[in-house]
Amino acid sequence: MSSPAEPPRAPDVPALSEFQRFRGGYDFDLDGFQIEGCRALEAGDSVLVAAPTGSGKTVVGEFAVHLALAQGVKCFYTTPIKALSNQKYSDLVARHGAANVGLLTGDNTVNGEAPIVVMTTEVLRNMLYAGSGTLSGLGYVVMDEVHYLADRFRGAVWEEVIIHLPESVRLVALSATVSNVEEFAGWLRTVRGDTKSIVWEHRPVPLWQHVLSGRRMFDLFANGADGEAMPGANGQGGISAARELRVNPELVRLNRESSESMYKRGGPRGGGGGGGNRGQRGRVQRRGRGGWVPSRVDVIEKLDTEGLLPAITFIFSRAGCDAAVQQFLHGGVRLLNADERARVKAHVLERTGRIPSEDLNVLGFHDWFDGLQRGVAAHHAGMLPTFKEIVEELFVQGLVKAVFATETLALGINMPARTVVMEALTKWNGENHVDLTAGEYTQLTGRAGRRGIDIEGHAVVLWRADLDAKALAGLAGTRTYPLRSSFKPSYNMAVNLVGQFGAERARNLLETSFAQYQADQAVVGLTRQVRKNTDALDGYSEAITCHLGDFDEYMTLRRQLSEREADLSRQGAANRRAAALESLERLQPGDIIVVPAGKRAGVAVVLDPGIPASTAGRPKQLTGDGPRPVVLTVDRQVVRLSLTDFPSPAEPLDHMRVPKSFNAKSPQSRRDLATALRNKAGDKEIPPYRKTRYRSEATDDTEISRLRKAIRAHPCHGCQDREDHARWAERFHKLDRETKQLQKRVAGRTNSIARVFDRVCGLLEQLGYLDGDQVTPIGKRLGRLYTELDLLTAETLRAGLWEGLTPPELAACVSALVYEARRADDAGPPRLPGGAVPKTLDEMVRLWAKLEDLETDHHLEFQREPDLGFALPAFHWASGKALEEVLWDVEMPAGDFVRWCKQLIDLLGQVANAAAELKATDGKKSTVREAAQEAIDGLRRGVVAYSMMNG
Repeated sequence: MSSPAEPPRAPDVPALSEFQRFRGGYDFDLDGFQIEGCRALEAGDSVLVAAPTGSGKTVVGEFAVHLALAQGVKCFYTTPIKALSNQKYSDLVARHGAANVGLLTGDNTVNGEAPIVVMTTEVLRNMLYAGSGTLSGLGYVVMDEVHYLADRFRGAVWEEVIIHLPESVRLVALSATVSNVEEFAGWLRTVRGDTKSIVWEHRPVPLWQHVLSGRRMFDLFANGADGEAMPGANGQGGISAARELRVNPELVRLNRESSESMYKRGGPRGGGGGGGNRGQRGRVQRRGRGGWVPSRVDVIEKLDTEGLLPAITFIFSRAGCDAAVQQFLHGGVRLLNADERARVKAHVLERTGRIPSEDLNVLGFHDWFDGLQRGVAAHHAGMLPTFKEIVEELFVQGLVKAVFATETLALGINMPARTVVMEALTKWNGENHVDLTAGEYTQLTGRAGRRGIDIEGHAVVLWRADLDAKALAGLAGTRTYPLRSSFKPSYNMAVNLVGQFGAERARNLLETSFAQYQADQAVVGLTRQVRKNTDALDGYSEAITCHLGDFDEYMTLRRQLSEREADLSRQGAANRRAAALESLERLQPGDIIVVPAGKRAGVAVVLDPGIPASTAGRPKQLTGDGPRPVVLTVDRQVVRLSLTDFPSPAEPLDHMRVPKSFNAKSPQSRRDLATALRNKAGDKEIPPYRKTRYRSEATDDTEISRLRKAIRAHPCHGCQDREDHARWAERFHKLDRETKQLQKRVAGRTNSIARVFDRVCGLLEQLGYLDGDQVTPIGKRLGRLYTELDLLTAETLRAGLWEGLTPPELAACVSALVYEARRADDAGPPRLPGGAVPKTLDEMVRLWAKLEDLETDHHLEFQREPDLGFALPAFHWASGKALEEVLWDVEMPAGDFVRWCKQLIDLLGQVANAAAELKATDGKKSTVREAAQEAIDGLRRGVVAYSMMNG
């Protein structure tokens, strides 16, 4: 019998690469930049990906997670904020399972030894300094939103991590599009080795720019969308289309018409506050020929009609965001159907079920809930974190159609919309109203257009009388911004670096920072200019040469003469200003004076000398620009004058009575007093205004006489080419001065970070935290304190100022080291609890003042003054008071209260650890550790505890 035939052999099938396996897990095609980034990572390189918001750059980070699992190594996924860490944790758990993913945010520790751990960047920095065992087996680190290293408060953390990661770790840096990406990539190569930089400027969803005036939507550009791919110089189709587009001529016409009919809206600078709307629904109101200002309700209804919801409206004011929701509640507007309202209700009740009902009443739950059931919500830092998270969750589910947000929403949170609305192009930065930068505008409008859902996104700017369409086109057309390092050595960083590497190696490490790299890059250009100037100076020297003598010596005499004349001129001006100031301080109501110059020149009578009672008797340098008298002029104008109106003293010509019944707002009163003034001053001789002759002062000056004689006696004075030589000498002198300034800038930038580090170490040695290359026991405690006021915290512990405090008292005192009032004008005299708190806080402020003096001696400026504004709520909450009582006392938004409590809990934990070390090293019996732990327990309750459990 013949044996059965063997089955045909299957053809060899090549094994799939890890990238192919990864790619198969997505139900959409990857873009070219995503493929390029993943391929580079698979090849063993680190990767920098710079791409617009919403373009999907996190796919490259997720591939690093896939590779780590496949290779049996760890991957840390870092983000700048806890909310984004929580969101990314949920995404990765859904993809890889809870057993494979952990979370470390300071508030939460979930499965911290998992192969994939999501964490805030600060947590990773602290692990690196502590030499945590969790770093063992680390193969990849993803740094999401790496452009955050430009943040002036927390940006240094990103550079610390990048510098200190082990060489074997592959880095995946994900950034918004920045204009100096190659500079940043060049730095990464110097500190991380092979790094592939990938720049992608094309938005996956085209973005259309509009201006909304009343019910009419104008396209910003006449011939296309900003965001359409266009061939560019970089060959990647990434040059912004807006740079090629023309502004809509209808908008230009609207601008022209509005300049003829300016109007103002309610709120700061017409900034879209609730006060500008009239009527229950706040309907559109015509304001002049130039354009219409629609209400918030009208804007959303217009977008709804056009099919452009969901929308995020950026308002830049917490109060404005809350007022917007109230307008919808008062107007009875509903954007959801019955089924959607039921889904919202079920979600909210499930998520807030554990918050006590009495707390919900304090938190404004019912209005917030009512708004959600209508499809509208606010989103800002003053809200309870749980409320913000619910808004984000419902928005992603399509159950919130309109969100009114501050700019904090734009940072990382995955909350894209079909449309982004901008109420204004200015914002309050804590000190002034400032224009949005192109980078900020790009970051905010980048939320518009949901990949895989929308075929296009829309950015809508509301019409305002002062809106400049061409300036708006410039913002929309500049889609990149430079990344500038904010890195500087801190006290905590110094002791940790010296402890790990020694002072010299630590110094060398800091010279590898991006800050120093940027300084060195600038030095290259400056040095080139110095060399160019030096060559030019050699040529100038030849043109100056005089056969009669030393022309440089001759020019020195001429410059000395000019400087002496200028000094006398300044001295004369200062004398005239002082005389004018004294004359204004002597004025009395009823004095008839002459305003000597300017548009207000002429006779006037003083109505009010303009000297505030609070400045009477104070030194002149403390009273600003001096008195500001209010006067009535002969042409019946009431004006307030200043020192600038008096280049010569104000000497009264006469005096007249100003009736007590005089009313500056009454035309009849002004007319009667002006008539009396003309009659009184009519026969007076009005002294003509003459500038004080400076020439007479110079004529009498012996030094000027000596210099003039020396100039005339110098041999070069008789040269027939003297003035030609002089012109070249002036050019030489000017260029020489510029060159020396450039050389000074070069010297200032070279090794600048290391020099600051040396000054930090010098101060720490003086205080006993360092001893050469050795970190002392108190230095090790400082190394455990990761806070802006690290040194003040360490010194307070060292001085024993917190010993014997009760847990609530300790919470109150430590709060001064974390809290900062939102605005300077918030920082009035704080209300403080009783007991030992006021005295302890006073001693802490005195200790800060001593440290400030010490910093000044070392040319440093790190430690801000403690802010006592949170001491009372911290004390009351740690004492067990109800939320309603605590918030009522301080009128603080719940979100702010919870955020400061969480930061206080974090610092108290560090203080407890440091105090335990204090007890072990100094042999002292410290009460701080136990008090800190009890204070943490007292603070971590109610809404604070709930917010910490939920991020």
